[in-house]
Amino acid sequence: MARICLGFFFSCGLSQLCAQQQLPQSADSLEAYYLNGPFEPADSIAILGELTYALQDPQKMLQYSNAYIEMAIRMDSPEALYNGYFRKGTAYRMTGDFAEALKNYFYAANLAIERENDKDLGQAYITIADSYSLMGNTQNASDYYNRAIRILKTTGDSLSVAMALSNAGDEYFNQGKLDSALIYFEESGALFKAVDFNLGKGYYLGSVGMVLGKQGKDSLALLKLNQGLEILREEKDFYGIAAFLPYVADIYQNQNNLDAALRYTHRGLAIAEEYGLKEQISDANLKLSELYEAKGLTTRALGYYKTYTAYKDSINNVDLVQQMAKMRNDFEISQKQAEVDLLEKEAEIQSLRDRKQKSILYVSIGITGLVFLLALGMYYRYRYIKKTSRIIQDEKMRSDNLLKNILPDETAEELKRSGRVKAKKFDSATVMFADFVGFTHHSENMGPEALVQNVDFYFSKFDEIIGKYELEKIKSIGDCYMCASGLPFTSSDHAVRMVKAAMDIIRFVGEVEADNTPGGQKFEIRIGINSGPIVAGVVGTKKFAYDIWGDTVNTAARMEANSSTSKVNISENTFKLVQDHFQCEYRGMISAKNKGMLKMYFVTSEKVKEHQDNSELENVKS
Repeated sequence: MARICLGFFFSCGLSQLCAQQQLPQSADSLEAYYLNGPFEPADSIAILGELTYALQDPQKMLQYSNAYIEMAIRMDSPEALYNGYFRKGTAYRMTGDFAEALKNYFYAANLAIERENDKDLGQAYITIADSYSLMGNTQNASDYYNRAIRILKTTGDSLSVAMALSNAGDEYFNQGKLDSALIYFEESGALFKAVDFNLGKGYYLGSVGMVLGKQGKDSLALLKLNQGLEILREEKDFYGIAAFLPYVADIYQNQNNLDAALRYTHRGLAIAEEYGLKEQISDANLKLSELYEAKGLTTRALGYYKTYTAYKDSINNVDLVQQMAKMRNDFEISQKQAEVDLLEKEAEIQSLRDRKQKSILYVSIGITGLVFLLALGMYYRYRYIKKTSRIIQDEKMRSDNLLKNILPDETAEELKRSGRVKAKKFDSATVMFADFVGFTHHSENMGPEALVQNVDFYFSKFDEIIGKYELEKIKSIGDCYMCASGLPFTSSDHAVRMVKAAMDIIRFVGEVEADNTPGGQKFEIRIGINSGPIVAGVVGTKKFAYDIWGDTVNTAARMEANSSTSKVNISENTFKLVQDHFQCEYRGMISAKNKGMLKMYFVTSEKVKEHQDNSELENVKS
């Protein structure tokens, strides 16, 4: 498959920064520059973004994409957040983890929709279509390619349209629809030429060469493929090189030039292994198995075939259905072994042909019939196993999604892995309680359906806000909403993110209250926050619940009880963590139930300081 990997090419705005400041262009040099400087702190996020697009090592992509996403959240940059999730999806796609790739591409698409940015949405749809295509889901792939092309044509972005057309053409090529594929490739090639995008020209030439090869036009196909590969070498696009080399090998194989076919296939395998391109590694091993079998080196062919099946399983995530996957692998390998045995048997029969020609004929017919029946039976068994595996995989995915909706991702993975979750202590975390003022009075005057509908309206928005700041919802009891920050992953800014979320909740409730549109009951809210050590874990065996305990939790509840309407009341512990970020009003020593006299503060507004932004950038960089 030779589709363009969009994650490498949509960094034009970032590249302008590199040109203006004469920054290094290679990935290694840019990484060293980011780590050591010197550069202005305000440029840190742009340089980090450029680095994520320059890298081709998927593990480093993932590392820096996560840092990019964290910095984008801190700096409240939706555009950078989109690019971070986009690049993170590309890293997962290159490692063959298509489920994680799709999750991050859908995050990016949702951000594009929120920003009403059709260009970014169209690009996200292309990568979603690519992932579905690589997973073999042709229906979803075609749907998202068509969406992308339709949206991008309205933006006037010829380069993005060209890439969408090129990848859609590759999907038609894989379906065997060569005429349709060629139409899409030619249209994309014209656009690449119009915008003078050299890398796109390389993909266009290689793609046309693929089609010509399938049509038996070997000479012209080799010319196009070699022209395309030359451009890809100039651009150092190793993903594309590894994708096109097998098609050159196909042509030489069709011409019975097995040595040339082997050279090109080995070259593609070396590049794929160097850059961790699992899809290309798998395809190259399958091709080598076919070529060595054609040369009569059956043992060596079997070795490559076993490697192919191992990588194929890795790409398709068959560990979710291990038993079925093992049966399928055993079938495919045993089928290959049966072919080896048959060849050896035929060699033995050939040596006895002169003396037992008639007997050999009967034996050959019998063996052929037996092998045919065995292959037919195994084929139907394979189809059954494949269908069953798909059903099990879909159900497993639904089960995993439900579990992760109840528990944090890390906790859900631990529960699936060991069947239980160990309690974990966090030395520094932040807990928030939010409670509707006068809820009992209001609830007495409302019907049950209206009451639940109103509470759901507010709590759904609260869920959206804490998701924005990557907080962890613990539970809701009646009209009380409880969440925490700094777990299940520790972070240094847990208190700041919690207070930001609390201020957003206060603003949202205030906007609803100020809205004069007739509707359901409008509530007022008060919020309390405290920071300190807590213990977190899972309780229950039938209905799992993730909960937290400790004096920090109790004190947070007292902060809420002593708060006022539309106010965020924080403890002294939290104040010390956020005082550089927020304006706070000291309330004095206030009596708290079972806690004695405690210092309390109202958060009034967020501070705007240049040195604050610079220090945050330095923290992320270090």
